[in-house]
Amino acid sequence: MTDLSRILDHARIAELPNPYFGKVRDCYDLPATADQPARRILISSDRISAFDRILAAIPFKGQVLTQMARFWFDHTADICPNHVLAYPDPNVVIGKRVEILPVEVVVRGYLAGTTSTSVLTQYKSGVREMYGHVLPDGLRDNQVLPAPIITPTSKAFDGGHDEPLSEAEIVSQGLLTQAQWDQVSRYALALFARGQAMAAARGLILVDTKYEFGIDAVGQILIADEIHTPDSSRYWIASGYQAAFEAGTRPPSFDKDVIRSWVGARCDPYKDDIPEIPAEIIAATSQVYIDAYQAITGQVFVPDMSGETPLARVRANLAAYFV
Repeated sequence: MTDLSRILDHARIAELPNPYFGKVRDCYDLPATADQPARRILISSDRISAFDRILAAIPFKGQVLTQMARFWFDHTADICPNHVLAYPDPNVVIGKRVEILPVEVVVRGYLAGTTSTSVLTQYKSGVREMYGHVLPDGLRDNQVLPAPIITPTSKAFDGGHDEPLSEAEIVSQGLLTQAQWDQVSRYALALFARGQAMAAARGLILVDTKYEFGIDAVGQILIADEIHTPDSSRYWIASGYQAAFEAGTRPPSFDKDVIRSWVGARCDPYKDDIPEIPAEIIAATSQVYIDAYQAITGQVFVPDMSGETPLARVRANLAAYFV
């Protein structure tokens, strides 16, 4: 049974400068110095977000996602530079401050998805030309695409809706230069190929994923945020894929929807108060994240139990950055 008391529900630390509190991460910006670039402290809390709101805190979720992103950053640094400077705590990344590019880069290897911008949703409505790609007739739900494609969308920083884009639109609208787009797309497809190959060796299928690219102070494009985690990617269990595909059902995956499904069955989560979520649902969701970490990385997850509380541990490990 997961220790439900070991949660990092927030990381609001008054001694750290320039705070920014997101739905899941609590961040602090460190100004540039004579010997250090501008940096950002990114603390992954255990909060879980869905339906545009915070549902609960899931023990060890922040550590799982931080360490899984670390695994992938370490295994892709030869392909694309990343923002990482240090890992002072299992839940914390110190990264270069970057200007996030105004294009969300999603790479898809299969005709899958449920959102309005997914290739499957559009394909089933009769669309064949999307994101600057033309897909052939006759594809079925969850079928592998002839080759992985990039399906970029605009990044709605102001709370608006992301809009599908093509390469031509990205360049003509001045979102990126042609040279920037060429480099981003090369990076994205190479990262995805590495991710698919490593996932396949673990008996998994990396179906699709989202990448966040940014530009650092010297104009270098690098990957930031996270990479190939269950929160940014879709994974299927390879051994069950073919039977599910032939039956027309959803291939088996890491079911991160345990908590979403429980809440959605009991209220309108966009309008109603969220009912108290039982301990067993919290524990089950935590186990899903841990299981995903172990399946994807091949490593045993070791929860950090040091410190009186996770927040006390994080504070102690970040004391060197206090102002």
